[in-house]
Amino acid sequence: MLFRLAPVLLAALVLLPACRDEKITDYRVPKEKPEPLPPILTGQLPTGDAGGGSASNMAGAAVPTATGEGLSWTAPAHWKPKAASAMRKGSYAVPGENGADADFSITAFPGDVGGELANVNRWRGQLELPPLNESDLPEATTRLEQNGLNFVVVDFSNDKLAKPQAILGALVPFDGATWFFKLSGPAMLVGNEKTAFLTFLKSVKPAAPARATQ
Repeated sequence: MLFRLAPVLLAALVLLPACRDEKITDYRVPKEKPEPLPPILTGQLPTGDAGGGSASNMAGAAVPTATGEGLSWTAPAHWKPKAASAMRKGSYAVPGENGADADFSITAFPGDVGGELANVNRWRGQLELPPLNESDLPEATTRLEQNGLNFVVVDFSNDKLAKPQAILGALVPFDGATWFFKLSGPAMLVGNEKTAFLTFLKSVKPAAPARATQ
């Protein structure tokens, strides 16, 4: 009987190390590394520009648009009007080469919407530029008086982004509100449109009051 069991015991002893090796191999298989996430595209500005304050303060907040007497303007002929929205008084696509477009928005909100410095820094934040101090404003802004309006104009760009972006912006207080004019998009395209942007600002004026119906 003992001789009959010997082959069985010998076979079990041979298979036992193999089983142990198999278990050890299973535990030593390294975990697969996840695919790296795609980089966040910087400079993609939101279409619903809130018009003031820091991005973190404005996110998710309901901001009323300005009412009352408005402004009128004449856009350059090559700027293409876009559908209006609840947040925008005006909206245009500014075409460039190879299908690239810049975005031009007109918004207006009650009061000073945080003040001049906060609004200038909001635009800088959208380009991932560091904020300015109050003492930096004279050098970073240009003052433009036109048609009884006092514009504060900025020209910011960030060439260190994966896709260099720029903002030409202007803000103007009017009738208890602040109006914002912002051209944003590829840095080269925005730079090429600076003359058209300034010509646009010169066309901005108080809208004629509606005539009373008889």
